[in-house]
Amino acid sequence: MTMAESVTTLLAWLSPAFPVGGYAYSHALEQSVEDGDVKDEASLEIWLRDAMALGFGRNDAILLQAAHRAATASDLATLAEINELALAFAPTKELHLETSQQGRSFLDTVLAAWSNERMTEIARALDGPVAYPVAVGAASAAHGVPASEAAAAFLVAIAQALVSAGVRLAPIGQTAGARIVARLAPLARSIAEETAALTVNDLANATFRLDLGSARHETQYTRLFRS
Repeated sequence: MTMAESVTTLLAWLSPAFPVGGYAYSHALEQSVEDGDVKDEASLEIWLRDAMALGFGRNDAILLQAAHRAATASDLATLAEINELALAFAPTKELHLETSQQGRSFLDTVLAAWSNERMTEIARALDGPVAYPVAVGAASAAHGVPASEAAAAFLVAIAQALVSAGVRLAPIGQTAGARIVARLAPLARSIAEETAALTVNDLANATFRLDLGSARHETQYTRLFRS
């Protein structure tokens, strides 16, 4: 696949219109707004930078590229192990739902609309819950999309989705949201490049308050989002 073809494929797969239900999740951002941690443009950007660099962003980039390598090598046993670890690494029930529901929906949709022999093999190996970054990494390998490009695009798409959630939750305008995405895009690229040679042994998480907030969100009185 040429670079131009990779770009158009990623644009399709990571579009808000792709049927994975990403609009329903906030990755504990809703609880952070409730707690007063996120209340304006500056605090939302700080929250997202920490979440991407110290938590799910870095881990998802590692998992996506590890899944890509396994799928490229047709090592389906290792791919399944990476997926099991990715699902186990979700610290709360809601974050497990967030990644597994989107991952399963993503993989099923790509299999239905972008099917090929390698996608069929991957689907057989991942026949249950699938972590979202693992699904994107495996599908990217099946279609010849470079791992680093897929990881960077995936992180930008997640950042956009969470900025959209922040705009709905706090007094943050759409233009302010666009500014945040523009400033986070280089971070997404940097994380993708820095994690390219890492393995699942390098997974780590330093966003303890976010994880606690996710657990508390399960009983938050008024909620717009599922996480």
